[in-house]
Amino acid sequence: MIEPFSINVDTAVLKDLDYRLAHTRWPDQIGSPWLYGTDSNYLKTLVEYWQHRFNWREQEARLNQFDQFIASVHGKKLHFIHQRSSHDDAMPLLMTHGWPGSISEFTKIIPMLTQPERFGGDSSDAFHLICPSLAGYGFSEAPTSEGFDQKQVALQHIELMQQLGYPQYVVQGGDWGSAVSSWTARLAPQAVKAMHLTLIFAPYPSAKADPFDGVTDKEKKRLATSRARMKEGAGYQAIQSTKPQTLGFSLNDSPVGLAAWITEKFQHWMDCNGDIESVISKDELLTNIMIYWVSQSITSSMRLYFESAHTKSDLSAGGPIETPTGHAMFPGELYLPPRAWASELYNIQHWTEQPKGGHFAALEQPELLSEDLRLFFRKYR
Repeated sequence: MIEPFSINVDTAVLKDLDYRLAHTRWPDQIGSPWLYGTDSNYLKTLVEYWQHRFNWREQEARLNQFDQFIASVHGKKLHFIHQRSSHDDAMPLLMTHGWPGSISEFTKIIPMLTQPERFGGDSSDAFHLICPSLAGYGFSEAPTSEGFDQKQVALQHIELMQQLGYPQYVVQGGDWGSAVSSWTARLAPQAVKAMHLTLIFAPYPSAKADPFDGVTDKEKKRLATSRARMKEGAGYQAIQSTKPQTLGFSLNDSPVGLAAWITEKFQHWMDCNGDIESVISKDELLTNIMIYWVSQSITSSMRLYFESAHTKSDLSAGGPIETPTGHAMFPGELYLPPRAWASELYNIQHWTEQPKGGHFAALEQPELLSEDLRLFFRKYR
């Protein structure tokens, strides 16, 4: 069963938020900004804006411009945007986000993909967009039993596409969406015509006599740089993969704590030279944070790390994924593997190196990503 949905946060929730923001207990800070974590000065500026100038109702209305629904999938409520193009022959595209993102990441790119002729493209490249909130994220119901990992998310999405009447479609993902899209292709090879990823966690090919065979010096340097970046910013992953519930008590109770946890990832993972607002606005950052706050989904969202670390679902166990795969490599992405390594798991048919952009590609560089999607998927229509 599928029902229309719109976001309508109770005024009492917004009043409570305002009270909590006004009564924040700020910690001290030493060292250079961002060195020890989220910069206190930036966060104070963000919170002041959040209290006095950010208008949630405006952002709520902006999100509600898109067609949203709730479907019952495997007994759970799954929230999703289903924005159909005006072109009936448009290609269905299942687009999946990750942590600490949300469906708000797609608000700029959806019009570019559904109506490409309005953005310098051709109507023959149009898509019908299906953008689910992952289970336990935003307005999708959280799993209530153990073991709901990325594979289970993919099974939900496969069922959703069947309910929507799409026997064949293409998929795109970054962050968790990369793993979910990969599982979708693995589990529904007849349905998924092609797959596009902005993040590929290609494993080190230890079985090869020379793992660096076919890897260029440029790729080696890029790999080393991304590994160093991940080492400095992966502490969150360790705790979310082991004790997410402990962390959840503070993040679900303190909006400033939640904002600090999420903002640090945006600052570190975007291609912004340390300046968040050189790429996205305060409104865009806070809208994403607000989705976690008003839905109280931060704890359930983090559990996906725990479940994926403690289940036996192994994407690579079934051998290479035969689905034609495209990859847009944005220079600020978390992990930048060599193409030869990616080809061990994926049927790489398209590989582009983008001039700018980071982990949140659809939000940071929607023009570049939409152009790459139109180019790659064109041959699978």
